[in-house]
Amino acid sequence: MFSKKSAKKNLVGLDIGSSSIKAVELSGKPGNLVLLHLGHEALQPDSVVDGQIMELNSVSGTIASVFSTHQIKTERVAAGVSGSSVIVKNILVPPMSDEELEESIDWHAEEHIPFEIADVSLDYQVVGRSAESLQVLLAACKRDFVANIKQAIQLAGRQPAVIDVDAFALQNCYEINYEPQADDVVALLNIGAATMNINILQGVRSVFTRDMSLGGNQYTALLQKELGLTFEQAEAVKRGAPLPEGAAQKEIGPVLETVSDILALEIQKTFDFYRATSDDGQAVVRKILLSGGCSKLPGLAAYLASRFEMSVELFDPFRKIKVDPRRFDIDYLREVTPEMAVAVGLALRGVDA
Repeated sequence: MFSKKSAKKNLVGLDIGSSSIKAVELSGKPGNLVLLHLGHEALQPDSVVDGQIMELNSVSGTIASVFSTHQIKTERVAAGVSGSSVIVKNILVPPMSDEELEESIDWHAEEHIPFEIADVSLDYQVVGRSAESLQVLLAACKRDFVANIKQAIQLAGRQPAVIDVDAFALQNCYEINYEPQADDVVALLNIGAATMNINILQGVRSVFTRDMSLGGNQYTALLQKELGLTFEQAEAVKRGAPLPEGAAQKEIGPVLETVSDILALEIQKTFDFYRATSDDGQAVVRKILLSGGCSKLPGLAAYLASRFEMSVELFDPFRKIKVDPRRFDIDYLREVTPEMAVAVGLALRGVDA
C-alpha cells in the first residue's frame, strides 16, 4: 500500500487536508516532468478531523468540484493518509530472505504497532542490510481509516488506485526536486491547518517521522480569543490583513509567537528524540524545508531559523517541474504552491519515478 513502487501511468495526486483539497497531475519522467493539471479548493470547517473524513458527502462533493473546475479527466487517484491512525517505524529484524520476511512481517510488526494487526493495512520496505540485521521501514494504517478515504474518492466518481503516507509523499517530492546528497540531513516540515508532519531524511532514507495535531488553526483560534474576531477575520489577520474596526487593539506579533513557540517546542522534541535514537551520533538536522498552508504565515520561516540556528527554506514542489505560464495563472500558482508538496509527491506515483 505505501511502498514507493510506481503505479501504472496517469494518476492524480489528491491531498485531502483538514481545510482544503489539493489535486496535481504530472507527465514525463524525472528531469523532464511537466505539470498537466493543478487544483485547490477549500473545505467546510470540521469536514476532516485528524485525517478522518467526518462529512463524507461534503468532501466527495469538493473532490468532484476540483476535478470538474480544473478539467481533470483522469479517473485514477493516489491519496495520502496521516494523523494518529498512521504508524511509521524503522525496525531491526534478524537477517532473512525476502520470502521469509514477507511471511513473518505481521509477527514482527505486532511488537511495534499499538493496533490489532487484523485491523490495519500494513506495508514495509527494506532500507538497509548487514550481517547482523535488516533495517525495515514499516508503515501501518487502520483499515477503516483507509476505507473512509477510498469511499469519499469513489463517491466523487474517481478510482482510488494508491493510498500512500503523507510523510512519504513529501519525501518523494523532495527527492525529485532537490536531488539530495547521501550525507544531507534535512527535516521536511509540512504544517497544515490541523496537522504537522515531520520527516527527517538522511540522504534519501527516512530516519524519523512524526505527525502532530498542531497547525494553522491554533493561530486562528488564539487570534479569535485574544482579539474578539470571527473565524474569517482571524484567518485574514493571520495572513497579514489589518485588524478590522472594533477589534481589541493588541499587538498581533506576541499572539502569533505564542503558537510559534508551541510548534517550535514540538519540533525540538522531535529533533531530540531523533538524535537520541539515531545510530549515527554525529547526525544532526542541518536544514528545514517548510511547506503547508501554515508556511505562508508572515515571519514563521525567519522565526524557526532564529530559534534553531539553521537554514529554513520554503519548500518548492515545482523546483524541477516545468510549469507553462500560458496554462497556469502565475499569481494563483504562487498563492497555492506552498500547499502542494504532498499532492505533487502523490502525483509522482503515476510517472516513471
